[in-house]
Amino acid sequence: MKQAVNERIAHGLVAGVLAGLVVALWFLVVDALAGRPFHTPAVLASALSGQDLGTPSFRLIAAYTVVHFTVFALLGVAVAVAIAALRMPPRLLLGVPFGIVAQELVFYAGLLLSGTNRVAVVPWPHVVAANVLSGFVLMAYLHRAERAQRPFGLGALKGQPLLAQGLVTGLIGAGVVALWFLMLDVAAGQPLRTPAALGAALLFGASNVAAIQVNLGIVAAYTVVHVAAFAVAGTLFVAIGEQVERTPALILLVGMGMIVLEAGAVAVLALGAQWVLGTLGVWSVLVANALAVCAMAWYVWATHPVLRRRLREPVQVHV
Repeated sequence: MKQAVNERIAHGLVAGVLAGLVVALWFLVVDALAGRPFHTPAVLASALSGQDLGTPSFRLIAAYTVVHFTVFALLGVAVAVAIAALRMPPRLLLGVPFGIVAQELVFYAGLLLSGTNRVAVVPWPHVVAANVLSGFVLMAYLHRAERAQRPFGLGALKGQPLLAQGLVTGLIGAGVVALWFLMLDVAAGQPLRTPAALGAALLFGASNVAAIQVNLGIVAAYTVVHVAAFAVAGTLFVAIGEQVERTPALILLVGMGMIVLEAGAVAVLALGAQWVLGTLGVWSVLVANALAVCAMAWYVWATHPVLRRRLREPVQVHV
């Protein structure tokens, strides 16, 4: 019994350190792309210690690195113990709540307790993306260490048709939007300008057109966020389609919901990066979202024969 507990703690320590390494590498790449190596650990270290941020020093970065990996090791042990206590096998999707809830709570709680007002220097999309990715790595290691028999990762999608179809649906929508803006950018003689502008604004905090730098690093970073967002939207799309299969009368409500989501997408972009919306043009964004919805709806329609049959049935009105 004691040996099993020790092994579980050891697995949690290793998993936590690997998760912390993922976060460290993520921000190392982000800082390098922005031309500011080690900027993020230096900023966080100065925030937690209450010192003014100057030139990043080896001592400051090393001290923060020790704290960083210690916190992640403790989180890894806590997750390993919790999974064992709840008798839950490590799953890929468990990495999402671990990244968003556990790590986000620790991260922002640390900044709050330090009394810092420098949260804005670490854009929240980077924090969320790094933590979720590290959560996936942590769960993958625990799955391997515990020799779980259930499939992990994409193999687990075989038993989750909703997620599998939602992923494909989202990829179709993401591809349609990307192709639309690529055509507009090429026609304007500025290839990849749109993803570069969105990536610079939403991920790197750019506040004007002059800050846009079209490079593959920013485009790739935004593409990951773009595909992930559409994967979630695609899964919701398929879930709604299956619900309409059971209750065709919901089709009107679904249509109204799409209109609200369309307006919401434009509103979020306007609030998060208003200057980008002005650069792209409201109509181009609306058309892109409409094309994506039509493409995803076509795929759901083509892969759900029951949905086609139910919607073709005459509506019965009871008086």
